[in-house]
Amino acid sequence: MSDRLQINVPRPTGATETARENAEHGVTASAGLAGNLQRVLVDLIALHLVGKQAHWNIVGPNFRDLHLNLDEVVDAARGASDVIAERMRALHATPDGRPSVVAGTTTLPDLPQGEVTTHEAIDLVVEAIEAAVGTMRAVHDDVDAEDPTTADLLHDHIAALEQQAWFISAETRTPERA
Repeated sequence: MSDRLQINVPRPTGATETARENAEHGVTASAGLAGNLQRVLVDLIALHLVGKQAHWNIVGPNFRDLHLNLDEVVDAARGASDVIAERMRALHATPDGRPSVVAGTTTLPDLPQGEVTTHEAIDLVVEAIEAAVGTMRAVHDDVDAEDPTTADLLHDHIAALEQQAWFISAETRTPERA
């Protein structure tokens, strides 16, 4: 028997059949799939918070460009967290985005309190994006094995966040010469 939650529902004739515990009777995430999506969710919520913390506290050269770019990271992370949480609900799993859960389980590094230079913020935010993407990549194959549709969602968010990491990190890169 799978580890999916099932209940016995009486039929009118007195016999029973196995049914999922939901009104829709759709696909139900296994505990493993739900756990993997929860890991992704907390990192996306944390990335949103990291992006805003940096957005509010950066100072220095190219402030305005980075300030605006950080809002794009925040929007991408917030949107992705909503998509993942809603996918969890569609699969009859319960997302947990409570602050204590996010703080206790995220893989993202913490940002320092107070002002931070734009160049420091670039490195810190790129590290945070890479941690969130790393979680998505780490769970991808297990997610894909159980639910390719959900894996497709991960692809979209990985691509969007890696693009943001590139945009932000390009600010402090120097050209490589052959």
